[in-house]
Amino acid sequence: MNELMRRLLFLPEQASDYARDVDHLHFFIITTTMLAATGVFATAIFFFLRWRRRSDSDVTPRIEPTPIHEALFIGTPLVLFLIWFAIGYPQYVRLQLPPKDAMDVFVQGKKWMWKFAYPGGPNSVDTLRVPVGRPVRLLITSRDVIHSFFVPALRLKMDAVPGRYTQSWFTANKPGRYEIFCAEYCGMGHSAMLGELVVLPAAEFDTWLADQRRGDKAVAQDSASTGETVLAAGNLVADGERVAAEQGCLKCHSVDGSRHIGPTWVDLYLRQEKLADGRIIVADEAYLTRSMMDPAADIVAGFQNVMPTYQGKLTPPEVAAIVEYIKSLKTSAVRSGPSAGPVYEPKPRQP
Repeated sequence: MNELMRRLLFLPEQASDYARDVDHLHFFIITTTMLAATGVFATAIFFFLRWRRRSDSDVTPRIEPTPIHEALFIGTPLVLFLIWFAIGYPQYVRLQLPPKDAMDVFVQGKKWMWKFAYPGGPNSVDTLRVPVGRPVRLLITSRDVIHSFFVPALRLKMDAVPGRYTQSWFTANKPGRYEIFCAEYCGMGHSAMLGELVVLPAAEFDTWLADQRRGDKAVAQDSASTGETVLAAGNLVADGERVAAEQGCLKCHSVDGSRHIGPTWVDLYLRQEKLADGRIIVADEAYLTRSMMDPAADIVAGFQNVMPTYQGKLTPPEVAAIVEYIKSLKTSAVRSGPSAGPVYEPKPRQP
């Protein structure tokens, strides 16, 4: 039945469990709305024949609905909408909570291409390779205008916004090649902003990734010799700490809770901050990213506007790594228990 409905509605392949779940909700909504439309149409025809005017003196009587009729005509659509919500909301929540063991891939939209970067390398343009059966978290941003990363076979679409990063995740369950589109009009070359998702068997992907990283070592050494920051393979939080140290962030922001030139990074993520202009903001991913790119936009009360911009100095993977490092700096007072997963413990630093 699933395959029949998919073909009847001209939907693309289902390359993930999430795609199948979304399609099942789609099938249910289409089926119920078509049945309801058929019922309304049949009722209208019945009323037309049953109470049609047979002569000029044959006036259709006014019929007042009973409370049962009103409850039926209002309650039935309401129940259907609530059922759709009850099915769709858990799917939405699941899409917002990537597994803790998900593999990170950085996605950058740019007129008119998609650039992908793996922590520790490699990088690629317009081709995203992932292993089958493993969760993959996408950290998505844009270099110029708003784009939208869209993979129809995964039923996955997420905006790429300049100056911040969004996230989404998926687990591909079927090896193959699937199209990637931009679903947000971004200029003259919008229709040519195409990419390809290549889902490989896990062993084949591991071999490919190892080969690519060995080939990238010389490039990374050359980049390091020129002073360019290069993400290393390993823990994303550790990468963020290293990038922050190399870029001088830790000269102004403490990681032990003490007051410094800038606000401490300990417990900063999702903290409410009062700004110099009186506004209250929440330090989420968007705020942290914007603070690196345009630090003068939101000055925290009690601090001076002395932070330089890192626009053009940090790559999107480096920005995302620093944000992940900041998110890890939590004290025990704000942890939510074992379900919150491991929390990075900051190492003491010498003044």
